[in-house]
Amino acid sequence: MHEQQVEQGSGLGRRALIRNGLVMVGALAVPGTVSSATRKLTARDLKPTGQPPMPAEAKALVSPRVVRPDLFRKALAALQQHGSRVAQRDRIAIADFTAGSSQPRFHLVDLLNGRTTTLLVAHGSGSDPSHTGYLKRFSNDFGSNASSEGAFATADYYVGKHGRSQRLVGLDPTNNNALGRAIVIHSAWYANPDMVKSHGMLGRSQGCFAVGERDLDQVFARLGPGRMIFAAKV
Repeated sequence: MHEQQVEQGSGLGRRALIRNGLVMVGALAVPGTVSSATRKLTARDLKPTGQPPMPAEAKALVSPRVVRPDLFRKALAALQQHGSRVAQRDRIAIADFTAGSSQPRFHLVDLLNGRTTTLLVAHGSGSDPSHTGYLKRFSNDFGSNASSEGAFATADYYVGKHGRSQRLVGLDPTNNNALGRAIVIHSAWYANPDMVKSHGMLGRSQGCFAVGERDLDQVFARLGPGRMIFAAKV
């Protein structure tokens, strides 16, 4: 696990970051309202009026040393596109499948305070038939055992053949079979860090986001239901 505080480049100091975070909260919760310093908020202000826009300040919240800027922009665009189907917009997860499985590449991003926690995650065997450690292709097909690309909404928890798991709903044409394919978040021994030490890479899932056994509680706690996971190879 790697945890890193957002950099304060381009004149964005700690106070500015906090201020931007507060602006972000306001933009997410009360779209189109004026500042409370101008007039008193009413019940009408607090009533949702539609999908809130993603604030521009979010672009500077994540260090490019953690999430690559082009991937982060695509994730924010997906959050904007699917916002009406993503109930919670304060935190997201980004799976960077350009990186190999030996590298932490599952980014848990807090959009309010700019902190990112990065974990190991396995990809599907159908995405890497020769087990090179690198994802070669995506698939949305039943029986492919491959990872799918695009945006997912986290759903309910259950206990299945992989133990505690969380269902995912695919939001794009590239992953809309996720629920039927049982593409979920779960833990697995082959996604533990010692696999990298002994084999140089993680094992492979059947298309699920498999994380280390000691990381599952953290993933569940930080995501929860109603948040977005974005998976891509950029």
